[in-house]
Amino acid sequence: MAYIYVKNKEDALDIVQETAYRSFLKFSTLNDLKYFKTWIIKITINCAIDSLRKNKKEVQLNTEVVEFIPNSKEDIPLSLTLQDLLDTLNEDEKSVILLKYYQGYSFSEISEILIKPLSTVKSVLYRALYKLREKTRREDMYGQ
Repeated sequence: MAYIYVKNKEDALDIVQETAYRSFLKFSTLNDLKYFKTWIIKITINCAIDSLRKNKKEVQLNTEVVEFIPNSKEDIPLSLTLQDLLDTLNEDEKSVILLKYYQGYSFSEISEILIKPLSTVKSVLYRALYKLREKTRREDMYGQ
C-alpha cells in the first residue's frame, strides 16, 4: 500500500517504519483485534499521505534524458499507465480505488478504514471511476 502511494522502494520502507512506530504508540487505542488489519492500513495510508505532503518536490530532468526529447511540433502519442491515471485522483479517491480494487475490500470495510459514511465511500468511488473513464476516453474511439 505504501509503495503504491510513493512509487519508490526507499520512501515506501520509510512509510512502513513510520507505520510500525505509530501503531506501536497507538496500539492501546485498538479496541478489538479483529479490526487490526483495517486499523494498520488506515495508519499506512495516513503515513503515506503525510509523506507525500511533506516531500512535495520537483523532479529535475537529467541532461541525458533531455537529449532524447524530440523538439518537433508534431503530436507524440502518449501511453498512460495505471499509476499515471491514479495520480490524477485526489487522496480520498485514490485511497478508495486502491482499497476496493487492489486490496479487495468491501464498501463497508472501506467505510470503517477511512472512517467515512458508506454512502460517501460509494460516491467517492463512482466519482473516481468517472474521472478515470474521462481520462482514458479518446474522441476518435467514440466518434464524438
